[in-house]
Amino acid sequence: MNTVNVSRRTLLTSTGGAIGLASIGAFGALSPAAKALASTTKDAAKPLPAYASWKNTDSLIIHSANTMETKRSAFGSGGITPLDRLFVRNNIAPPSEDIVANPDVWELKIEGVKNPTTLTVADLKTMGMASVAMVLQCSGNGRAYFPEKPSGTQWTVGAAGCVVFTGIPVKTLLEQVGGMVESAQYMTGTGGEPIPEGLDPNTIQVERSVPLEGIEDALLAWEINGEPIPLAHGGPLRMVVPGYTGVNNVKYIKRLAFTEEQSPANIQQSGYRLAPMGEKGAPAHQSVWKMPVKSWITYPAGEAEQTVKAGKVQVQGLAMGGTSEVTGVEVSLDGGKNWQKAEFIGPDLGPYAWRQFVLSTELKAGEYSITSRATNKAGDVQPENRLENNRGYLNNSWADHALTITVA
Repeated sequence: MNTVNVSRRTLLTSTGGAIGLASIGAFGALSPAAKALASTTKDAAKPLPAYASWKNTDSLIIHSANTMETKRSAFGSGGITPLDRLFVRNNIAPPSEDIVANPDVWELKIEGVKNPTTLTVADLKTMGMASVAMVLQCSGNGRAYFPEKPSGTQWTVGAAGCVVFTGIPVKTLLEQVGGMVESAQYMTGTGGEPIPEGLDPNTIQVERSVPLEGIEDALLAWEINGEPIPLAHGGPLRMVVPGYTGVNNVKYIKRLAFTEEQSPANIQQSGYRLAPMGEKGAPAHQSVWKMPVKSWITYPAGEAEQTVKAGKVQVQGLAMGGTSEVTGVEVSLDGGKNWQKAEFIGPDLGPYAWRQFVLSTELKAGEYSITSRATNKAGDVQPENRLENNRGYLNNSWADHALTITVA
């Protein structure tokens, strides 16, 4: 069994980090370039922006107009994350709400195939359909636990959720267009966010390339949790690559290409790279693609330093395997000195979904450091320590995610 931070066997990286933008509307006095490059900060506007006004604010930490985190106590026990609690992360301000008014007319260009074409969402719906339950997680989830406080939103555990996407399998679409060109090495998705006039698109455009192995269960999705994908989560059409971090699941996808090289966009070349501390991201560094095995505690205390009543307690949490099914979870009540096997509860929704787990125990008065350690089918074990990198990506350290509670 291999204790892995970032699935070192397969992960490739990406540092630099995507450009975190607050809502363009919040920066009306700025020039287009300044608006586009405005940093996401926790001090940005706290009210929900119009495109996410339907969200449940009691369940969220509002970092900025484009970054909203699910509270540790708000994941619930149903396995699937309700959309009004699901985190939001946009690298740049989203397009107009108009694009989801009639999702079926949204157009997708398909390139790098034998028969290049442009198809509407309505066209795609006639060609095939599948659903996948999967963890959707920001690459920087857990960044707040890095002592150096890397730049970017200071997520704890809540930049993640488990959802069901429905759409056409990419493999089915490829059959319809004659297959990809022989030189293809990557699947590249281009997002439909507006680019301010005068800017080089490569400096800001959300365009991500993933290895061809990601195609296996990939979808072009128009539905999430049984309803049309809202603008906040990438509607009317989103590229979905199960097991890969959120940035690779391109929102508002307007172009799908099968390419010989990775995208020239900064978000691919220097952003989302696992660069060592003190270095800027570059193509030589691994790209942030696949998620590693990970888990965390959600109950009996939603947040740290909370007081719990002594007696019998059901310690609960969530565990994911990344691109390999999660097969087991252990829980420690003493900061990792001793471990007990937890039980999975609820339905098994497939290899890309998370599993809820529980440890029934008795807690006497005192202070406890509760943490969990997951294992996946590939034999990867959640590590004690994080993989240090300059942007705080892919933190799956069980020590970092420990929850300290007082029992009285």
